[in-house]
Amino acid sequence: MESGRATLLKEQQLKDQFDNLEKHTQSGIEFVERYSKFVKERSEIEISYAKQIRNLSKKYQPKKNSREEEENKYTSCRAFLSTLNELNDYAGQHEVIAENLTSQIITELSRYLTELKAERKSHFHDGRKAQQQIESSWKQLESSKRRFERDCKEADRAQQYFERMDADINVTKADVEKARQQAQMRHQIAADSKTEYSNYLTKFNQEQNEHYYTLIPNIFQKLQEMEERRIERVGVSMKTYAEVDREVLPIVGKCLDGMTKAAESIEPKTDSKQVVESYKSGFEPPGDVEFEDYGPGQTIKRTVSETSLSNSRGEAKERPGGGKSKGKLWPFIKNKNKLSLKLGSGPEDFSHLPPEQRRKKLQAKIDDINKDIQKEMDQKDALTKMKGVYEKNPQMGDPASVDPRLVEMSMNIEKLQSEVQKFEGWLAEVEGRLPSRSDPPRRQSGLYESQHSNSTMVDNNCAQDRESSPDGSYTEEQSSETQVKVAIANTPEFDDEFDDGDEETLPTIGTCKAVYSFEGNTPLTGHNEGTISVTEGELLFVIEQDKGDGWTRVRRNEEEEGYVPTSYVEVFLETNAKDS
Repeated sequence: MESGRATLLKEQQLKDQFDNLEKHTQSGIEFVERYSKFVKERSEIEISYAKQIRNLSKKYQPKKNSREEEENKYTSCRAFLSTLNELNDYAGQHEVIAENLTSQIITELSRYLTELKAERKSHFHDGRKAQQQIESSWKQLESSKRRFERDCKEADRAQQYFERMDADINVTKADVEKARQQAQMRHQIAADSKTEYSNYLTKFNQEQNEHYYTLIPNIFQKLQEMEERRIERVGVSMKTYAEVDREVLPIVGKCLDGMTKAAESIEPKTDSKQVVESYKSGFEPPGDVEFEDYGPGQTIKRTVSETSLSNSRGEAKERPGGGKSKGKLWPFIKNKNKLSLKLGSGPEDFSHLPPEQRRKKLQAKIDDINKDIQKEMDQKDALTKMKGVYEKNPQMGDPASVDPRLVEMSMNIEKLQSEVQKFEGWLAEVEGRLPSRSDPPRRQSGLYESQHSNSTMVDNNCAQDRESSPDGSYTEEQSSETQVKVAIANTPEFDDEFDDGDEETLPTIGTCKAVYSFEGNTPLTGHNEGTISVTEGELLFVIEQDKGDGWTRVRRNEEEEGYVPTSYVEVFLETNAKDS
């Protein structure tokens, strides 16, 4: 009886331990989920922070064609731009942190949690199954024990009944025999119950021993190992959390070093010189103010304006040409007509600017127009070469088909040349001299000078009579007209490159990949080729580099060669070809 109570007590205690372990392991899973959520929120913060930093950097980037872009010539403004660029890279490192946190911790913990829950469920399922098994075995033992007890009592009662019947002389011999057989039967049943009970007891003791010394310890050991792996996994994740930050520190340090270097590159003296250079007017300082005698017998000589300092310094005086000299701006006097003084606005000849600023603007304009002329001439040269190829090989294309475009380009070039001459005249006016026939044209590209052989005389009214504005803005006057003479050279119609008579097969100097498809003409066999059709992504051999005309000569195989637009292919030259 005592043994049975002890067994029941142990079972209850074991059940309580399973409940405690179940609660503890569940709290461990919840801790991992909580830590994973913490890392996820940190990742979201990093992404948000990086986005805000990028937006901040973009917000303060100088706008195109704005005053901020002009100010980039100052070292302080360039340093600030470098800081913004470094800040953008700095934001990228926070995005890297977010990506690594997600891939190395959040994703891994999510997968591990799924495995952990499945393992925990399996272990507790095995524990409950073992408990149910031992409880079932205990119930069978108790049942056989009660049956054995009941059969023993029945056997005792049958034995006592037989003994009473045997002692009674009034009972017949048949009744006594019947009672004796009944007693024997009950004793046999009791003996069978005893055997059954003994078997169940042996079985239960074996199962109980296995339960407490093998099954349950193994389950507890697995739960312990599972819990230790969970704790170790959390530790690894925490270490990774720190390493993710540490990995970007070198690049973050470089960003900060870049900001420091940008700050150290600021040169106050250089910036101040830039300001002087940008706003240098070119005006001569005003002369001394003459004494005006208002004494007796003196004629009163009044100035143009008694209340205007600038006008009083620039009194109107007659010039030999009959024009009036304009009043010079006095330093630090504000111009009321502010709109007319904005850089980039005003007359085409920039006459609203001070001489030095006007000279710079005119020079910049001439350089821009010369670049456009160069571009048009390059395109014209390429079309001229193509026309030459068509003339030699009519089956490749109609030479007349390119004539309208050549005419259009020639007209554009003449128009641009006229613009250059006009601005050259204004520039000569500012610099106080005019270009002469013996003087080579100023600020013109060599290409422009070599395009025409016949000399042309261009009459350009560079200087026009311009009165001084009431508010004192700068103007210049010149009564005589200026004639600008520019010598223009003719260009040969065809380039020597296209004198492709009998020539040897050109060696391969590299390869190229077609970036876009190009519809050319079907190439001829041999070596007299024009354009060649290519498809996007096609690989070809390069046999002649672009010589400035915008065309590259390629070969598909031994019998297919031709020219393709350089901008349509990506060229990979061999090392010796690059060096040459």
